[in-house]
Amino acid sequence: MRWTKLLTAVLTGVFLTMPHEAAMAQQTSATTIQQVLREQADAWNRGDVETFMRAYKDAPDTTFIGKSIQRGYVPILERYKKAYPNKDAMGTLDFSNIEVRELGPQHAVVTGRFHLARNTAGGGDARGIFSLIWEKTPQGWKIILDHTSVDAP
Repeated sequence: MRWTKLLTAVLTGVFLTMPHEAAMAQQTSATTIQQVLREQADAWNRGDVETFMRAYKDAPDTTFIGKSIQRGYVPILERYKKAYPNKDAMGTLDFSNIEVRELGPQHAVVTGRFHLARNTAGGGDARGIFSLIWEKTPQGWKIILDHTSVDAP
């Protein structure tokens, strides 16, 4: 009888801590992804597109969806360089309303808003929404799909 009570107590403790551990893992993933987004904004605001792109998975199937669909790390990088050729065009980037939802241990979806504060020469302010699908890789969390929509002026 004593073994049954002990086994019941141990199993109860294990089952009660499992949801807590899952919540902690999710919090850690969300925190890590949010940190990557902060690093992205910092790189952008320095005018460093190459470092900004480190958040994306360097793969031929990485996808950016905006006015068109672009596939591949290098074509996406070239698209950013062409669309934002100088600091005026890049402006100052900030993200808001970030929500991270894990889709499993290796994937997450992130939604939020962006704002580019730019002068007239840079094209004026731009803002919009985005959804990002992230994959946990040996190099860390990486964006594998970026769908960004600019608000109408």
